[in-house]
Amino acid sequence: MAEQYQVSGTTAASIAASIEAGVLSGDFAHGEKLPAIRLLAHGLRVSPATVAKAYQELRQRGILEAAGRSGTRVRQRPPVASPRSALRIAAPPGTLDLSSGDPDVRLMAPLGPYLREVAAELREPGDYSVGGVLPELESAARARLAADGVPVGDGPIALTNGALDAMECLLVTHLRPGDTVAVEDPGWANLLDLVAALGLTAVPLEVDDEGPTTDGLASALLAGVRAVIITARAQNPTGAAVTAERAAMLRLLLTVHPGVLLIEDDHAAELAGVPLHCLGGTTARWAFVRSASKPFGPDLRMAVVAGDATTMGRLTGRQRITTGWVSTMLQSLLLRLWQAETVAERIIAAGASYDRRRRALRAALSARGVRAHGATGINIWVRVEDETRTVTELRDRGYAVAQGALFRHGSPPGVRVTVSRLDDADVEPLADALAAAVLPAGPGLSGR
Repeated sequence: MAEQYQVSGTTAASIAASIEAGVLSGDFAHGEKLPAIRLLAHGLRVSPATVAKAYQELRQRGILEAAGRSGTRVRQRPPVASPRSALRIAAPPGTLDLSSGDPDVRLMAPLGPYLREVAAELREPGDYSVGGVLPELESAARARLAADGVPVGDGPIALTNGALDAMECLLVTHLRPGDTVAVEDPGWANLLDLVAALGLTAVPLEVDDEGPTTDGLASALLAGVRAVIITARAQNPTGAAVTAERAAMLRLLLTVHPGVLLIEDDHAAELAGVPLHCLGGTTARWAFVRSASKPFGPDLRMAVVAGDATTMGRLTGRQRITTGWVSTMLQSLLLRLWQAETVAERIIAAGASYDRRRRALRAALSARGVRAHGATGINIWVRVEDETRTVTELRDRGYAVAQGALFRHGSPPGVRVTVSRLDDADVEPLADALAAAVLPAGPGLSGR
């Protein structure tokens, strides 16, 4: 425990609040061990049961974690304040920021004209009785998913306020604090925070260029995970995409564990540039989540969800007592974007642009002896020996990249480079800078 910070409180709630304040302020470091229950109870003059209850509450909220015989410690990535912002090194003025993970807004269709069309058609304000999925949007979503091989049939379709909203609804309606969830490692930083915040235990799922490995999934299933979350393609941060061969092997493993909740995340959708190999329907409980944010912009926070009847019933039931429904104005806007040929052409062009830039950077790095991963999407992943040193050296050379600790659970160190702001003229200079930052650590570390 940091010497300058003293835990205070006489109740479990006040002790928990004091510890959380210490984490927020940085007086407790990530991974730092907390005092033993009896020791802290003696210092605060409360019963050990009171301190134990405070620790339990913070573990359930993902702020603390059990450390075996070592007691209790602060999680490496506690979900308080904004952990991604806390770990991400801000891009100094004048640097090329390749750390955001955001798509290139220059390639997106402007939403204004379509939004004005939607607004012009509104006759009168709606009320709470008209909530739900618009029939026209549901029909279009069903057709689009079916065309990609998602086994939606005539089953239910839901809309959520983005992919993370969908995953939260799915996890809280199927799991309880303490349950285990297999998550990709490295994987989506926000999802790691969500799992921790819900009091769930993350089980790392190894990822290679073809998606989760069969050995990794087999180990997670044998460990008794209650849920598995897999990115179908354009995985963040590695760019992995589940191939047909890998999908067949993963389905075989999942078939033996029909009680596991399977969640598939297809956040990049049309931008991914490779076919979808859906795993949905392999288990009794499954959900397929497709976000609109990557193709149409981060401000269009909406996701289409399909799944089995029970899973979808739980999700929509949760929505009724929380968010209710997604704005019908946003639904109408998404439908117009789907129907506009010019928008579809822009998405195809954007995907081709990301592919060109990503491949060019990987080729330039390969020519310099640095292996980078990124089969699809807008990111590449480079293994390094020391993340902080690599990020710092690149920053000094005028480039900002994301530190791998944002995305890792137990996998080796790395850095993520987002190509969406990378112009053709930037590829060779960036490759030089990356090679200079990575290779001195040892040639054996440039591969995965």
